[in-house]
Amino acid sequence: MPIPLVNSIASWFLKKRIHQMELFIKYPHEVQNELLKNLLIKAKNTEYGRRYKFSEINSYETFRQRVPIQKYEDYEALIERSRKGENNIFWPTPIKWFAKSSGTTSAKSKFIPVSQDSLEDCHYAAGKDLLCIYLNNNPQSQLFTGKSLRLGGSKELYQENGTSYGDLSAILIDNMPFWAEFSSTPSNEVSLMHDWEYKMQAIVNETIKEKVTSLAGVPSWMLVLLNNVLETTGKQSLFEVWPHLEVYFHGGVSFEPYASQYQKILPKEDFRFYEIYNASEGFFACQDHNDTKELLLMLDYGIFYEFIPMDAYGTDEEMAIPLSEVEIGKNYAVVITTNAGLWRYKIGDTVRFTNTSPYRVKVSGRTKHHINVFGEELIIENAESALKKVCLMTNCEIIDYTVAPIFMEGREKGAHEWIVEFKTPPKDIDNFTHQLDLALQEVNSDYEAKRYNNMTLNMPTIHMARKDLFYDWLKKHNRVGGQHKVPRLSNSRTYLEELLNMK
Repeated sequence: MPIPLVNSIASWFLKKRIHQMELFIKYPHEVQNELLKNLLIKAKNTEYGRRYKFSEINSYETFRQRVPIQKYEDYEALIERSRKGENNIFWPTPIKWFAKSSGTTSAKSKFIPVSQDSLEDCHYAAGKDLLCIYLNNNPQSQLFTGKSLRLGGSKELYQENGTSYGDLSAILIDNMPFWAEFSSTPSNEVSLMHDWEYKMQAIVNETIKEKVTSLAGVPSWMLVLLNNVLETTGKQSLFEVWPHLEVYFHGGVSFEPYASQYQKILPKEDFRFYEIYNASEGFFACQDHNDTKELLLMLDYGIFYEFIPMDAYGTDEEMAIPLSEVEIGKNYAVVITTNAGLWRYKIGDTVRFTNTSPYRVKVSGRTKHHINVFGEELIIENAESALKKVCLMTNCEIIDYTVAPIFMEGREKGAHEWIVEFKTPPKDIDNFTHQLDLALQEVNSDYEAKRYNNMTLNMPTIHMARKDLFYDWLKKHNRVGGQHKVPRLSNSRTYLEELLNMK
């Protein structure tokens, strides 16, 4: 199809969709309340809907009082029945697909229901929106003159009891319209290969022959792929391989630790980085302007949002609040009700609102991935902000890291213990440790208070990991692949001790 015609069609979709987005931006609470009402009506005759008398719920307050907040373990028995082919349990239409995830808070596999509604009205709608937003912000884009290099998970779909499960990316690829493959690379056959290491080289071999204009995938694994591309081709810059490359759509983990490495292999000032916030449970937010770190919360994807203030999370005072009650600057655990039948479900992520008109967020971490053993409330956002600053200061680069507490024993004070794998190590690890400690104190007043005169916390300890330590750990746990992540912060020493034994 000629590019001017493609751009004209895209422009038509863009104008139509921008109008719809303006609606939820202008009337966010009305859109969310109407969405909740429709979800309750649709599911009122399901087993779950009858249990909690959805037909009688006519306000958010009643919904909040009647329907319990759930985590995966609470939902697991219902999901297992659905996986075995039972219908109308928590959603009225049959659930054919389940996104398998090991999660980042547990080694146990999770199976997240993916309905036809969520596939079309959330995941695929989000993909189209992302393109619309990008084209609206970059009208001179030549995105459609080439292909998008997508890097998803490493597992194909498996059939069981009439349902299918696998990585979310495998489900999306398997259900994609036939024309979508023509605009993507690698081929579906290569994308769904199981053996990650073999697959990586197959992707390199296939994609270096293509005209690639965009990238899409998790920053940590995409970086591995792109470095393999440079090694295979003998080039220094990705623009020598793909001269028309113009944007990288990324999500899944924080981009901060990898930013400097991407800038080295993508050395163009006008190259665009666009962040997205999605998970197996749904697509939640995306960057809607060039050169910003804020993400617009998407309010019409069939997901109703609630938020638990993190200062009350896990306490007797814990209570979810609607979007209308959130405050800028506070950390919240995200609770969702979805068009795949998840009702008041904790997804395990935390966000911080940067704006409420429209609602914009930054992903700040995981509910279980923080350290608060000594009242320091260290979250991933703090750690990665401090790491970025110190890496610039000491001219080093990081591949991966994890942090855990050193518990108090007798009169011995506590501390934080880090394992860091460097791509470019610091010349002086003691200075790096000192500067990191100062940077953490700058971004977290609770940490600063506990470090004051070594009152509660001693100086952190940092171990320099051997090459490929984290990769080997992921491989040992069968987590090698585009959607798996290294646990960053933990209140327990389980991950750290295992890594120290492999170090």
